Amino acid sequence: MPAAKYNGRQAFTTENSDLHVTVLPGGGHIASIVHKRTGVNPLWTPPWKSVDPVSFDAAQHPEFGTGCDARLLAGIMGQNLCLDIFGGPSAEEEAAGVTAHGEGSVAPFDISESKGRLTMATTMPLAQLRFERTLELRGAAIRICETVESLAAFDRPIGWTQHVTLGPPFLERGVTQFRASAAQSKVFESEFGTDAYLNAGAEFDWPLAPRKDGALMDLRVMNISPVSSGYTAHAMNEAKEHAFFTAWSPSSKVAIGYIWKRSDFPWLGIWEENHSRTESPWNGQTLTRGMEFGVSPFPESRRETVDRGRLFNIPTYRWLPAKATISTEYWIVVRQTDAPLESVDWPS
Repeated sequence: MPAAKYNGRQAFTTENSDLHVTVLPGGGHIASIVHKRTGVNPLWTPPWKSVDPVSFDAAQHPEFGTGCDARLLAGIMGQNLCLDIFGGPSAEEEAAGVTAHGEGSVAPFDISESKGRLTMATTMPLAQLRFERTLELRGAAIRICETVESLAAFDRPIGWTQHVTLGPPFLERGVTQFRASAAQSKVFESEFGTDAYLNAGAEFDWPLAPRKDGALMDLRVMNISPVSSGYTAHAMNEAKEHAFFTAWSPSSKVAIGYIWKRSDFPWLGIWEENHSRTESPWNGQTLTRGMEFGVSPFPESRRETVDRGRLFNIPTYRWLPAKATISTEYWIVVRQTDAPLESVDWPS
C-alpha cells in the first residue's frame, strides 16, 4: 500500500494485474479505479483543485462557498460515503457542524493493509459512529465490506448511501450507456437545478422518464443535451436478491458495475450534472453522473426522510439500534467488453 498523491492530495494505492485503486484518507473516498490494460478510470475527478476536508477553511477557500456543502465540495472525489445522512443537514445540525451528506464524506480515515486487504477506519464524533471498510482486489473485481457501529445508547434512523460518481473521459454525453435492476421510479419532487428537464415528482417505470416537453428520456444513455440537470430515485427489483448497476463506455470498451444485496440498499439515485451549475467551484464546467445506491431514495434532511417514511411501500431510511453494529458487502467489477453489461453476477 504505497503512499501517493492524487489531485494534490495525500493518497494510498493498491493494485493487481488488472486494477489500480487509489483511496484518500481525507474523507475516505475511493478516488479512482483504473483498468490497467486501457488506463481508463470511470470515476469522477472534479475539474477544480482539491482540498483535504480536514484542511478546509472557509476563509482560505472561498471558492467552495459558505454553505453546508462547502467542505464536501472541497474534497469530493470518485466514490464518497454518505453517512449518517443522505442530503443536507437541518439548520440545527448545520449550526452544530454537520455537513451535506454527513460526516462520513469529510472525516479523517486511518488506512492500513494486511494480507492483501486494505482497511479504512474512522470515528465520527458528531454522528457518534465508528465506521470501517475493507477493500480486497480479486482479479478484475473488488470486494468491499463495511461496518457501522453506533456509539450512542439509543436507536436511531440513519441514511447510508454509496455516492458513486462517474466522470469524463469515461462519461460522454449521448454515448455512455447504463443498465440497472431498477423498477418503480420517481423524479425528484421539486426542480433539481436551473436546467432540470424532467417532470418534477413524476412516477414512472425504469428506464423511460417523462420530460417536461412530453417526450420520454431513456436513462440508459447519458443525456446528449449541452446543459441539463436532474435526479431520479429508483426502487431496486424486489424479486431479486441482489441489485446492480452498470455503466459502459463505447469509446474505450470499458464497463464498470456494482452489485449489492437489495435488502441492504433498496434504492438507486441517479444524479445528473451536465454543465448546469455555474457557481464556483462548478463554473459550468462539470459533467457527472452519480449512481448512488443506499437506504434512501432522495437526498433530503433526516427529518424529511423520517417524515416520508416509505416510498412505493419501501422504507426510506434504516434503523441503527443502540450500541449495535450493522454490516454490508458489495462488489465492483471493471472489464473490457464490446457491449453493455446487462447484469452483474455475485462473485463466488
